[in-house]
Amino acid sequence: MDLTIVGCSGSFPGPDSASSCYLVEADGYRMVLDLGNGALGPLQRYTGLDQVDAVCISHLHADHCLDMCSYQVFRTYHPDGPLPGIPVYAPAGAAGRLDRASGGESAESVAARFEFRTLAPGTVEIGPFLVTTRHMNHPVETFGFRISAGGKTLAYSADTGQTDELAELAQDADLLLCEASFAEADGLPPNLHLTARQAASYAARAGAGELVITHLVPWNSKDQVMGNASAVFPGRVSLAAAGARISV
Repeated sequence: MDLTIVGCSGSFPGPDSASSCYLVEADGYRMVLDLGNGALGPLQRYTGLDQVDAVCISHLHADHCLDMCSYQVFRTYHPDGPLPGIPVYAPAGAAGRLDRASGGESAESVAARFEFRTLAPGTVEIGPFLVTTRHMNHPVETFGFRISAGGKTLAYSADTGQTDELAELAQDADLLLCEASFAEADGLPPNLHLTARQAASYAARAGAGELVITHLVPWNSKDQVMGNASAVFPGRVSLAAAGARISV
């Protein structure tokens, strides 16, 4: 199983990265995990947009789903004609949310180009992947993902504050891709995001083999994020970087 970091900027695109987007591949199957604003462009460096087999959307904040609107345009007006629908696993209300973002009644519904499947906590098979989802701790319905294929497991926190569900989702995962949007400070808002130390503590608690910190807000110090995470997690720690390809 291979993971490509398409975009890893937290909350908004940064100078070096689009918002959240990850390409997960196994056995020739290509699954996009989140498609935040600015991500559709760089995604084309790593796969043809007509070669994507499925999309998973963790939640309906713009920095995780907004480029689905542009992807609809690609699949509607392709030179070979409208492309067949592909499955999109997303929280309830995703099609309506994206329709409003695309222009409401002035545009064709995204449901005409994508087969929306409503996420719920549980386990589903998506191509070669066994995908388990759990609710995370965020102001809107948000799902974390545990993705397994070929004897390897990748866990993805999406956006979350502190929650036991994350430790359970990442239990014994080969790699935890975990957000750390907050710099260490007093009085941080609860139930929203994690700090690097908190992300590292979940990786250690879960017994994950490797920790990749993502959702990196451009104004935070990467050196501090790395140092704070490394001080807590005893295994390999790295910061997500656009274009990085990781073999899980």
